[in-house]
Amino acid sequence: MAFEIGIMTFGELTRDPVTGDLPSPRQRVRETIEQARLADQVGLDVFGVGEHHRTDFAGSAPAILLAAAAERTERIRLTSSVTVLSSDDPVRVWEQFATIDLLSAGRAEIIAGRGSYTESFPLFGYYLRDYADLFREKLDLLLAIRAQNPITWQGRFRAPLVNADIGPRADGDTLPIWVGVGGSPASAVSTGQRGLPMALALLLGPMTLHEQTVALYREAATAAGHDADALPISINVHGYVGRTSQDARDLMYPYFAQGMLENNHQRGEGMMLPRSAFDAQSSPGSGLLVGSSQEIIDKLLAYHELYGLNRALIQMGFGGLPQKEHLEAIERLGTEVAPVVRREVAARTKETV
Repeated sequence: MAFEIGIMTFGELTRDPVTGDLPSPRQRVRETIEQARLADQVGLDVFGVGEHHRTDFAGSAPAILLAAAAERTERIRLTSSVTVLSSDDPVRVWEQFATIDLLSAGRAEIIAGRGSYTESFPLFGYYLRDYADLFREKLDLLLAIRAQNPITWQGRFRAPLVNADIGPRADGDTLPIWVGVGGSPASAVSTGQRGLPMALALLLGPMTLHEQTVALYREAATAAGHDADALPISINVHGYVGRTSQDARDLMYPYFAQGMLENNHQRGEGMMLPRSAFDAQSSPGSGLLVGSSQEIIDKLLAYHELYGLNRALIQMGFGGLPQKEHLEAIERLGTEVAPVVRREVAARTKETV
């Protein structure tokens, strides 16, 4: 299975820690499409847009941004870096992403998640007490919609479907559906039991943070009769590819720290991140993918060795890194990092066959 490398964004609106400027939502969404276009041009494999429902994010409607990206790209896969399925309607989610699939000639995907931020639950009339049950039921419905049409179905949280004709169908009549997992053992087990690809999120912490999660996932998949080695696993992490190691850290830190303070919270104050803590998180054994092209190559290969990964999605630019530096990092990732990682992973895979 080829190793895929991509980028993702939630379209956060963060005040620039250097200039004090706050980007407009219009600026941020236009920059997002420009990032997708360049990622496609430099040969990256995946572009993702995540979902938050607050005014400090421009990404409340990922499907619309991905549809726009579909019209500006030719080859790159287009995914929701998370669709908060628990507070959405699986019928509408299918319709939107099947439409993106048609626009892009079969390049759409869904990463379905429970939602680490919970503002969408009261916004759309759901109760947090139903957090786990909502996701299970809605994921089952989404998978049933993918598997058959028309469909008859009944559950607790939406009106029943009786011989419902749900369209459009996807290009080729299927859509890859991944499950986003933040480290919950129960989530990993249920994803493995269903035989679905798993997208791991690693915000901060050691690279080894998800070793147990991956082990539980593969054990559950095997016990359910799936070929665990054939199931894709992704790691979704923050990072930045700089000209040099020091340049990458110096550029990323003030914006990442500002984003952690302004955007990374449910309510009240965000998280303070001292420079010393950031530098520790950038070390070889820690999760952040920040450094020179060679450092990113080395760490991606280490992630692959550790988890048997098939994909890495890097959230570059978190906290409103200026577009010029963001685009430069995308170009380095596509031209200097990705070809080497793909080649090395392919060689290692060949050696083990």
